[in-house]
Amino acid sequence: MPEIEIRSALTTDLTSLAGIEHSSKTDYVWQLDRSFDTGQMAVSFREIRLPRTIRIEYPHTHEQIVEAWKKSAVILMAVLGNQPVGYASIQDQQTPGTAWITDLAVAEHNRREGIGSALLLSAQNWASQRRFRRMVLEMSSKNVAAVRLALKMGFEFSGYNDQYYANQDIALFFSRLMR
Repeated sequence: MPEIEIRSALTTDLTSLAGIEHSSKTDYVWQLDRSFDTGQMAVSFREIRLPRTIRIEYPHTHEQIVEAWKKSAVILMAVLGNQPVGYASIQDQQTPGTAWITDLAVAEHNRREGIGSALLLSAQNWASQRRFRRMVLEMSSKNVAAVRLALKMGFEFSGYNDQYYANQDIALFFSRLMR
């Protein structure tokens, strides 16, 4: 099997990256439970199995992705056998001292091959070299594969926003301190 190459994307690569399928299928979602009582509030998420497999549409439109690329500090892309198979878009202006991964996508036929992990490790290395203190990943609560990847890579749940995406999906945020 050819080795995964991770490099900064060039302007000429963006058309290929835009063609990567961002949607996915799942049998699980993270369900939000909230309770409010006088003097306290409790919020929890739990992974639940769905009665059937569903297709998850990516919470950002193609136009939003392309617009976000203009604000990115870097777009790291994964190349396998001279073909782009994934990317991570990193912004550095949202929160001081924080590198923010707004989009992480892997071609559908290359998922579960370590490409997402390689992109995250490269993103952490990029952020560490620039002395960022924290890295944040954002994802839809329906994207259980991304949640599992974040946890596997040492990220911790750090918040949510139920009004974040235009499609009304709940955004989950996972972060980790940089070493």
